[in-house]
Amino acid sequence: MSETLIAQVERWAREIPDAPAYTFLDYSAGRDGVRHTLSWAKVDLRARALAVRLREVAHPGERAAILAPQGLEYVVAMLGAMYARVIAVPLFAPDLPGHADRLIRAYADADPVCVLTTTPALEGVHAFLDGRSAPRPKRIITLDTVSDLLADEWEPEPIGPEDLAYLQYTSGSTRAPAGVEISHGNFTANARQLWTAFRATPRVSTAALWLPLFHDMGLIATIAAPIVGGNQSMFMDPVAFVMHPVRWLRMLSGQADVFTGGPNFAYEYTASRVTEAEKATLDLSGVSVMLNGAEPLRGGTIGRFSEAFAGCGLRPEAHTPGYGLAEATVFVTAMDRDLPARVTLFDRDALTAGRAVPHTGRGRISDLVSCGVPTGQRVVIAAVSDTTSDTTSGMASGMASGTARPDGEVGEIWVRGPNVARAYWRDAERSAEVFGNVLEGEEGTWLRTGDLGVMHGGELYITGRVKDLIIVDGRNHYPQDVEVTVQEAEEAVRRDHVAAFAVPGEETERLVVVAERSRKADGRDIDEIAANIRAAVTKNHDLRLHDFVLVEAGAVPRTSSGKIARRACARAYLDGAFPTGAFPADGFPADGFSADGFSADGQGADV
Repeated sequence: MSETLIAQVERWAREIPDAPAYTFLDYSAGRDGVRHTLSWAKVDLRARALAVRLREVAHPGERAAILAPQGLEYVVAMLGAMYARVIAVPLFAPDLPGHADRLIRAYADADPVCVLTTTPALEGVHAFLDGRSAPRPKRIITLDTVSDLLADEWEPEPIGPEDLAYLQYTSGSTRAPAGVEISHGNFTANARQLWTAFRATPRVSTAALWLPLFHDMGLIATIAAPIVGGNQSMFMDPVAFVMHPVRWLRMLSGQADVFTGGPNFAYEYTASRVTEAEKATLDLSGVSVMLNGAEPLRGGTIGRFSEAFAGCGLRPEAHTPGYGLAEATVFVTAMDRDLPARVTLFDRDALTAGRAVPHTGRGRISDLVSCGVPTGQRVVIAAVSDTTSDTTSGMASGMASGTARPDGEVGEIWVRGPNVARAYWRDAERSAEVFGNVLEGEEGTWLRTGDLGVMHGGELYITGRVKDLIIVDGRNHYPQDVEVTVQEAEEAVRRDHVAAFAVPGEETERLVVVAERSRKADGRDIDEIAANIRAAVTKNHDLRLHDFVLVEAGAVPRTSSGKIARRACARAYLDGAFPTGAFPADGFPADGFSADGFSADGQGADV
């Protein structure tokens, strides 16, 4: 690695000073969006000015929390902190609905010495700090009031690949958010891996995204990857996308070579909301990559999206399924940009037994989407053979040893590469458990992802989460398979808002499904809906559904990145937060169905 990525910003400021670097489409300032652009010279100037201001209140290695809305100031905050060798903590403005608890937990864990925000968000930041038992920062810096003249006072310092760049807080759906320690080396490596996988062209390719910058996928794809080749990055606020998804496609329209990305729900949502009249205005022939990741992939969604926008010139090859996680900075694997998405039909019974066997036309089917191959890192499917709970074996507490499984066998996905983080912030025990594992016959340590997968034809397929497996009568079942069955069985169920999980039983685990109701549930007989779902689950999975709960839209818990939080949902179910027993299966009394009074904050905040 010749230089850290942050050094590239200064290089582009010198070589292409007037070229556009970051463009923010501000839809709060106008219906059609107002464009605000920073050139490479300007973004470098503002980052250096902020670095000078930061060093007045923070020493290298101390933390600066970013509590700012989406915009150019957020980009400057990240880059300025890196220049100053201050550890950035990318969070969000306190007025983001539905995530107040996560914000305070992450903020308190990072214990920042200063807060970076904007003047419009300042009142909310003060209210957040005054109303919580959180550590008080030494200073609150408003990014939009830092004078550019301060840049003249900046004296560059050497930044090493082992220096921490930022703490990426994970979603924390079942426990306190964990801050992944992302070094400058990790940041640089993953940006280059993503840029290489996309086969971007220096100074030609454009990034265009709506993903939140406080999430790993949005941060690396929007801020980091364009730095590799001096490319322009265009972005907007996630709320602007949710309100009118066609705005996302308009950012892409007419571009000669553009890459973008989003979670599976975004493609489903966009395909269902963009009108024929709006499609007539779009030219998507220049879209090179539409990365689909961050949550379980649906082959049906990919097909519907591709069909919906084929008339706009969108190539089937543009849809690019991928896989990643915060502990690997973000990006791990993706399909080749010139290959169409691959959906493979597997024998479901064989898959639940741990083997990936292509479906032969008989028996039940599981359709899985290939996540492609890694770039610049190694991925293995491991069988975990030992987890130590003490240090007598020479391994740190919590570390595991494993053996690599051959193609076609399901196991846990392990990752190793320069993009893999070294630890969780101030959590040595969990760090050893996740980052310190050894593979038989290999030197060095590996990242345990907690995800189950299989290699088939040399490509990675995700089958589920280790801790989300439903085990009934000794047989493994993947919750996402059950969830698809439920939403396909009944139009009364809201798509991609279903949680399937297991609860303890006397002799074996019992399957429970909590699903949000769609508008088509209005006026329907609840018992009929439940009966249809029970029949489909029994037919497709040979499973008896212990309990089915239909709730109002927004009630199924999700992580801040939009994933279904199954364990949080199970906990809420066991705590009585849902109208349990609405459709009893095992002779339990019915309490009746009512979802009145229960809703989740931020119903539309799937982003």
